[in-house]
Amino acid sequence: MKSSMVLIKNLLLSTSQWNIYRFCRDKKKRGRIIGNFIGQFILYLMLMAYCVFSCIGYGKLGLTVVIPTLCALTIALMAFFLTLFKTNGYLFNFKEYDMLMSLPFEAGTVAGCKFLYMYIKSLPWNLSISLAMLIGYAVYARPSAAGIFLWLLLSFFLPVIPMLAAAFIGYIIAGISAGFKKNNLIQTLLTFMIVIACFSLRFIIESVARTGRIEETLTDLSGFISQAGRTYPPAGWFVNAVMYLKPADILLMTGVTLLLFELVFIPVGRAYRRINSGLKSHAAAGKFSMTAQKRRSIYNAVAFKEFKRMTGSTVYMTNAAIGEMMALLLGIVILFVDVDKAVSTLTQGAPVTAEMLQVAIPLIVYFCIGMVATTAITPSLEGKNYWIVQSLPIPKKVLYQGKMLFNMYLTVPFSLFATICICIAARTTLMTAVLSVLLSFCLCAFSTSWGCVCGIRHMRLDWENEIEVVKQGAAVSLYILPNLFVTTGLIVLTVMLGTKVDRNVILAVLTLLVFVLTVLCYRRVCVIAEKQA
Repeated sequence: MKSSMVLIKNLLLSTSQWNIYRFCRDKKKRGRIIGNFIGQFILYLMLMAYCVFSCIGYGKLGLTVVIPTLCALTIALMAFFLTLFKTNGYLFNFKEYDMLMSLPFEAGTVAGCKFLYMYIKSLPWNLSISLAMLIGYAVYARPSAAGIFLWLLLSFFLPVIPMLAAAFIGYIIAGISAGFKKNNLIQTLLTFMIVIACFSLRFIIESVARTGRIEETLTDLSGFISQAGRTYPPAGWFVNAVMYLKPADILLMTGVTLLLFELVFIPVGRAYRRINSGLKSHAAAGKFSMTAQKRRSIYNAVAFKEFKRMTGSTVYMTNAAIGEMMALLLGIVILFVDVDKAVSTLTQGAPVTAEMLQVAIPLIVYFCIGMVATTAITPSLEGKNYWIVQSLPIPKKVLYQGKMLFNMYLTVPFSLFATICICIAARTTLMTAVLSVLLSFCLCAFSTSWGCVCGIRHMRLDWENEIEVVKQGAAVSLYILPNLFVTTGLIVLTVMLGTKVDRNVILAVLTLLVFVLTVLCYRRVCVIAEKQA
């Protein structure tokens, strides 16, 4: 335990922005750190406000009893998927592997400490959701002091089990990939398959668990809690602990979490060195062939460099391309299923028809495509090699234009394909389809330019692990959360307006608005590039 505490303490200190702020004397760097802190604080407030208002909505509908279950499932899902994407890069195939393994620590201790590091770094997001939902729950349920204390205490345990499940899946993926020369490609494909399977499993579980109408299920408190407990037992333990103060569930929640932590890292520790050695031993190819050098424009050369950077990193590729894969699958599946049934399934039986959603088709596709923009990541990914970028004989404006071109190459084909497929399946008019395609293209351009603004303004070059940029960077957080909330709000707003206003008028107005925002963001990138020159 003492060795683990020493290791985790040094891992946190070496990557702590607050630690850098304390000892750094560079005013610009300190200013950027303060700006990052303020930006993250605002994002936490936005997330908490969203959760509080959601819980208030449940309370006004008389569904206060579902809030604890909702809290447990939300944290579990977020912890699982975020950890699944971070396992490769934190637990396996990380840059400081040789340095850590040369220290007098057992392999299992190093693996456990890297997991705890992931847990601590994601804890503020999980606690923000839990605290916000507790506030919304307390407004209507008036829980006891013991219930509030247990809610806060068990919130520290809620994300651990799903994180362990994701880490173990990552261990299996890394173990399989270690035996292949193209291990980055194998890891990426396996991760995509697991994510798609998890999304599909969600609808399978819901169809099996639903025994009647949703209203009937929600009015039966004991039936709903037992059903959630059978689907995901820790949710049932959490609900019984905070609502009924059951000691057995409190002990199950804490005891099972600690036991699973020990059990998971027994096989991981034994195979830790072998897997990491296998992942690193195939870094260099054994065969080379001399070919003619291709001539490209500067913009395409930068875009191709970004493409090679993405395909060479499993963490980068699984996070940057997951939205495109989802859009591709959405476009293919929608051609072979009944649109009305698909809409009914996705909206949980809400009174929304496929015809009403026609006006929101580009926004639905953008919800996937705009999940992450590579331009929010790539400026910081230069890292310690940034001096090479600085020494290139090209203007910064051209460099950023090349990075934006790569994001357009990546997003536009998938976006247009999904939009056209959904328009065909929904039997939209030709004018609606054309305007939808045009809006989809403008949304890709906006995502690219807005992501570039975030990436340049919140550039971080002193990272030790690329996950700190790809998953936890201030630029990515500032890009994702406002973009996610605004897109969700626009989908709801356009569907409501579509019942009263002509759809083509709404699409035309949205296209014009997005085009103006894209131009403003692009001009902002150019201004920042000139200042950096």
